[in-house]
Amino acid sequence: MTTLIIAQLTIRETQRRRILWIVVLLALGFLGLYALGFHYIYAGIQENLPASENRNLFVGALVTMGLYVTNFLIALMTVLMSAASVSGEIESHTADTLVTKPIRRWELILGKWLGFSILLLGYILLLPGGVILISIWQSGLPVANVLPGLSLILLQGLILLSLSLAGGTRLSTLGNGAMAFMIYGIAFLGSWTEQIGALFENQTAVNIGIVTSLIMPSEALWKKALALFQPGFASSPVMAGPLAVTSQPSDLMIGYAVSYMVALLALALWSFSRRDL
Repeated sequence: MTTLIIAQLTIRETQRRRILWIVVLLALGFLGLYALGFHYIYAGIQENLPASENRNLFVGALVTMGLYVTNFLIALMTVLMSAASVSGEIESHTADTLVTKPIRRWELILGKWLGFSILLLGYILLLPGGVILISIWQSGLPVANVLPGLSLILLQGLILLSLSLAGGTRLSTLGNGAMAFMIYGIAFLGSWTEQIGALFENQTAVNIGIVTSLIMPSEALWKKALALFQPGFASSPVMAGPLAVTSQPSDLMIGYAVSYMVALLALALWSFSRRDL
C-alpha cells in the first residue's frame, strides 16, 4: 500500500507542476501536425505513384519517421520527468523528512518508479499509438505487430527511467540528466555504427555496435521494435541509420534488456538505502 500511495503522489506531483498537462497538450499538437502532413503527403503519393509497391514504400517511410520521432520524445520525456525526482528531494532536504516517516526507503524509490511507469505507458499509448492509428486511418495500410512493438518501446523507457532513478540517488539533478542523455547518445551512435557496418559487411563496426548495445540496450530495442512494425521497409537495403535494420538484434537482447532494467532498479533501491542523508 505504501508503494501505491507513493506512486499516486508521484503522478499528482506531475499534475501539480503541470508537466503532465503540458506533455499531453504538446503531444496532441504533434499528432495533429502529423495527421495534417500525412494527409497531404499521402495524397501526393497516390497521385504520382500509382504502383502499389512504391506507394507502400513511401507510406512505410512516413510511418517509420513518425515512430522514430515519438520514440525519441518518449526517451526525452522519461529522463526529464525523473531526473530530479530523487536528487531534487535530496538537494532540497525533502527526503530527510520522508525517511523519518514509517516509510522504507525502497518503498519510496519503487513507488516513484511505478508512478512514472504508469505515466510512461500513457505517453506511449498516446504518441506512438496515435501515430499508428493515424497512419492506418489515412492510408488503410496495416502496421504489423503493434502490441509487441509498443512493448519494446515501453521497455526502452523503463530502462531509462531506472537509470535516471539510480543516478539520482548519488548525482545532482544536472549531473544525473547529463549522464542519462550521454549514455543514451552513446547507444544511439553505436547503433548507427552497427547498422552501417552491417550494410558494408564490416565486422569490426558491427562489434562496436554490439558492445554499445550491451552498455545501453535502448537503441537495440528500437531496432527490434522497428523490425516488428515495418518488416519489409525496415530491412530495405537502400536504407541506413535509424530508419533501417540491416543488423537485427536477436530475441536474446530482449531478455538481456529486461535483466538490465531489473539490475538498474535494484541498484537504485540499494543505493538509496545506503545513502547518507
